[in-house]
Amino acid sequence: MIAYAITDPSILSFKRLKSDLQRIHKKGANWILYRDKSNPNYNIDVKYFLQEAKEIGFEKIILHNRPQLALELGADGVHLSSNNIEELSKITKDSNIFTIVSTHNLSEALKAQNLGANMITLSPLFTSPNKGKPLGEDKFRDILRNLDIPVLALGGIISDIEVVKSLELGAKGFASIRLFGM
Repeated sequence: MIAYAITDPSILSFKRLKSDLQRIHKKGANWILYRDKSNPNYNIDVKYFLQEAKEIGFEKIILHNRPQLALELGADGVHLSSNNIEELSKITKDSNIFTIVSTHNLSEALKAQNLGANMITLSPLFTSPNKGKPLGEDKFRDILRNLDIPVLALGGIISDIEVVKSLELGAKGFASIRLFGM
């Protein structure tokens, strides 16, 4: 099962980077995304993040919305926001970079699949702050039935109850911020 930690400043600080990454890993994350939409020093801080995350032993270390930087720094992959799906067409298959795309409906999921994404997140499955109406279990399952791409459940996954339900619905794993928080 993929347990994908999505970082943001609420769960990760560079003042305590090593201990935050250790906590996230101990809480069961085997993949990690460095996502900080407000960090003006992202391109600098990411180097330290990659070094520390590799030492801790995450299976995949992924960068947010920066495919070229991910390639240059040797990250395992890139996670594109739904408004950046078109970037997939610019990432060559020769690059060996793993691609994940955030999706919120069948149309976005099919577009990501057709453009060659390796995996998608589909959200929000459950109620999640500021993320709009959740898809719910039936709609989530229906969308998965129309796809040939691995899907990670995202949105409102805050305990083992949601993790188990995500897997029962057909997800290959889950992504979360809050589950890996303080």
